[in-house]
Amino acid sequence: MHSDRGLKAWNALPHPIRWVVVAGVGSTLVVIGLALLVLPGPGIPILILGLIVLATEFAWAELVLRKVKQHSTDAVGKARALARRKSRSADD
Repeated sequence: MHSDRGLKAWNALPHPIRWVVVAGVGSTLVVIGLALLVLPGPGIPILILGLIVLATEFAWAELVLRKVKQHSTDAVGKARALARRKSRSADD
């Protein structure tokens, strides 16, 4: 119930206010995520979280998020294929 009220309250805000809040929170998360790529910490998850927040209001962020999802799916597939090849060559 609380999330329903929260969502209704969020949607009741004027669009410019929602836009500014999303832009501020999302870009802050992206900047922190970028910093954590070189500093110790969970950079990639924070970066993706920032893109998720930005994608709620910005089409460009949704496109970037789709590309990130596709690239990560491709990378996982390649890593699994490589692991299979390695395990087969170790069995020989």
